[in-house]
Amino acid sequence: MRRFFFSGIALLLAATLIVGCSPSRETATVATVTEEAPSTETPPPEPEPVTVIPTGFDTVKAQRFDRGKMWTFESAPVDYFENEYDFRPDEAWFRKARLGALRIPGCSASFVSAHGLVMTNHHCGRESVSQVSKEGEGLLDDGFYASSLSDERKVPDFYVEQLVEIEDVTEKVNRRLQADNDTRGRNRDQQIQQMQEEMTQAAKRRNEDLSVEIVSLYSGARYSAYTYERFEDVRLVMAPELSLGFFGGAPDNFTYPRYTLDVTFFRVYNDNGEPLTPKQHFSWDVDGSNEGDPVFVVGNPGSTSRLSTVSQLKFTRDHSLPGQLDVLATRAKILEPYIEANPEKADEYGLRNTYFSIDNSVKNYRGQLRGLRDPYLIARRAKAEKALQDSIMAVDSLQTKYGDVLEEIEQLQRSKRVAAEKNNAFAAFSATSIGSRILTRAVYGYFYDTLKRRGAAADRLEGIREDALEIQDWPVEVEQPFIEARLREIRSAFGANDPTVRKIMADRTPEDIAESLVQNSALMDSAKYVQILDKSFLSSDDPAVELIDAIAPLFFTINQQMSDFNASEETLNGRLARARFAVVGRDIPPDATFTLRIADGRVASYEYNGTRAHAYTNFYGLYDHYYSYGDRNWSLPERWVNRPEDLDLETPLNLVSTNDITGGNSGSPLLNKDLEVVGLVFDSNIEALPNEFLYTTEKARAISVDARGILEALRDIYEADRIVTELVEGRLDTPNSQAAN
Repeated sequence: MRRFFFSGIALLLAATLIVGCSPSRETATVATVTEEAPSTETPPPEPEPVTVIPTGFDTVKAQRFDRGKMWTFESAPVDYFENEYDFRPDEAWFRKARLGALRIPGCSASFVSAHGLVMTNHHCGRESVSQVSKEGEGLLDDGFYASSLSDERKVPDFYVEQLVEIEDVTEKVNRRLQADNDTRGRNRDQQIQQMQEEMTQAAKRRNEDLSVEIVSLYSGARYSAYTYERFEDVRLVMAPELSLGFFGGAPDNFTYPRYTLDVTFFRVYNDNGEPLTPKQHFSWDVDGSNEGDPVFVVGNPGSTSRLSTVSQLKFTRDHSLPGQLDVLATRAKILEPYIEANPEKADEYGLRNTYFSIDNSVKNYRGQLRGLRDPYLIARRAKAEKALQDSIMAVDSLQTKYGDVLEEIEQLQRSKRVAAEKNNAFAAFSATSIGSRILTRAVYGYFYDTLKRRGAAADRLEGIREDALEIQDWPVEVEQPFIEARLREIRSAFGANDPTVRKIMADRTPEDIAESLVQNSALMDSAKYVQILDKSFLSSDDPAVELIDAIAPLFFTINQQMSDFNASEETLNGRLARARFAVVGRDIPPDATFTLRIADGRVASYEYNGTRAHAYTNFYGLYDHYYSYGDRNWSLPERWVNRPEDLDLETPLNLVSTNDITGGNSGSPLLNKDLEVVGLVFDSNIEALPNEFLYTTEKARAISVDARGILEALRDIYEADRIVTELVEGRLDTPNSQAAN
């Protein structure tokens, strides 16, 4: 369930250099709208309620855990754990949980042996499997198993991070911000970034592999400094075939019952080229779990929106999500037929992984949108918001400081609507993974040349150049429809009579422009792009220059406008967060921040489709789907079809639990009370997608690979005896073998 991230490029952080330091005309107009809010200094006796409960849902009640159970390690609810699960974890328990868990790019992982063995999901390691494949190999389809240490393959540009220290730096951050008169969003971020760099430099004096992240919690009501140790010598140990790691394909994604072996093993090596001895690791529970057992997920959830206001949720429902969905769904429809017709070429370009990520996000966003369109969800969130507003208004000091903040946030959403459609037209415009190669390279070239002419620092220019050169080529059959789609989106958002749109289109269609670009632009080829970028892209006669000269000002202006909105919103969110913190403190967890959290729950079945989804599936179900469905999404490789007699088909393969997870949790270990592995989190069911906004447990479930199923497959299908020995006995069983560098 690793989510596809919609962010663009780092160069947008400095977009003000393109459009100037002054707000755009549209931004100034929006500010005027915001100022029309009635003064709260002398509120009317019976003010209009800011938060309105949907008609017919006035009896709905907010629940204790509506904001979820993604607990931070600095504020873990020990008393609640004791009352709910009849055990009281101590400091040593939390230390082991923290140090055994890991963060990898976009996902979570964990140490599962004293010899640096790391477990995560297959879908988190797919790109790594492709990277270590040698010429003539198809490891993504065929799987990989290193029978000795010397066979383990180093993964380029891959790392794991371990959270080694946590410090509450709220007071330090606040003192620093108070010393500066300008505490608006962007300046605040710059101040925190500078403080983070200073703390990182101090940490590196102790250990060069340490770095510090200052994380805003509760929208800035609290700040924590997380110190990570990074390990960069990471080698692939074992990965099943794609057909097992993604069994059921897109149709089964976000569904349950499931029958997926979504697991991959890596190993971390130390500076001497030997398997690392980690500070802590999680042992394996060979007996697994039972329904009703308490289980804990320790991982790095990416983001949630449970502290957003109702007005913010409605903006997401009506504007943000639909716009993102349209862009992603269009790109998925372009990629799918090409991959079907050209599977080998698609793998050369890495398009299968790109498509899986996009399709995953489409299904995820659709599930979120269904949730936001449910008036019950909005009503439950509105009830909690109204209770918060009542608590604020009941205390004079809070009313004076925060009495108007919900209304100001609502007015800001109205202002954002003016620019929403135009902003959606540029969704993922500069995302190097799913953006048009020509247009993305062109916007980089435009930005690079513009900053160079304005005397930007050499290191800044070099960073932009390096990012630009990382954009990979892909086939014309993909590039041309991608350009067409973007031009149609811009024309639809700005209107055919917009001066810039008329300049771009003239008497041509999007199809005409796209065809001309792919046939004539040097930006289709990475080698030619290097030459044209280093000489001066904007001074060249490449046909992409004229197009980006017209589009870039639109892009950067709308980006600047939304950036201004976001800065204002961050400030308002911070005020609301401080008000909420004054009312409820740390009784609720902060929204997810892709930092380490611990989420409690129980193994639990649930009702669905008029029947009951059992808590566990097994290998019988895997083979039933293979023989019954007759579709490539449920295909099995030969070694699974001709399975050994020793394979116990009754062994649990997947399981569901009520743990609170989201994108970023993929690869998290599912642990029992003794911090032993009983599963590996890899997805949630479709009913859990609205948990982005409201945590529920009636039907929402986290889905994990059962620890018993992993062992059964390793032992009987893959004959990976040395991994089984390492997991079960803790022994590195590799006689007469040496690690390869």
